Amino acid sequence: MKILTSLRQLRTRPVMAIWKKSLGRLLNYYDTKRGSLISFFPKLFIFFTLLNMSCYWLALLTAFPHEAFGDERIHYFLLQFPVGILGALFDSLSFFITVWIAKRALKTTSLASYIAHLSVDVVIAIVATWWVLFVFSFSGWLISIIQHSPESLATRADVYESRVVAAVQNPTNKHNLKNIYFGIVVGISAMLPTFTHLFLSVQAIGIYLRKYAQRWRLG
Repeated sequence: MKILTSLRQLRTRPVMAIWKKSLGRLLNYYDTKRGSLISFFPKLFIFFTLLNMSCYWLALLTAFPHEAFGDERIHYFLLQFPVGILGALFDSLSFFITVWIAKRALKTTSLASYIAHLSVDVVIAIVATWWVLFVFSFSGWLISIIQHSPESLATRADVYESRVVAAVQNPTNKHNLKNIYFGIVVGISAMLPTFTHLFLSVQAIGIYLRKYAQRWRLG
């Protein structure tokens, strides 16, 4: 309750105050329900592992179903495990960074400083993009060894790097669009903090507008 008490004492603009109050409630809920770090971290890691694996299959089945059921189906089946685990490692660590930044953001008194703190999550999402490239390069290399058809890690990295370059140079190409879509869906977990902040900001605007409309009717 300390966070909520401090929020009431801040002289901030209405929307920012509502936004901060919602974020404070969310963080208070997290602090209340988290329990010990030793018991919480495995649950968080498993959650992100399952989420990443689910996003992987969603992306694969909707963008490249022929790969999921084609000659390379065993390769893509095995690929989900290192992708899910390595993705969860990044997501779990970035989760605690996000919480720490959010708590610092609540202590700010200006809108610019508040948004600047929360914008770090956008940076994390960008870093996650490069992490995804590494994860798929490393995972593909690892699976190739397991399947007794080893490839060099550099070769796998070049494959995914070329896809990124092609997507940037010609994003409207049908195949490149599929790769972009695949990357976005696989990276959903890394975008959760950004989505949360966007939701809270839109919610704050909505609450403020409703209150303003009520005052206007009464006035």
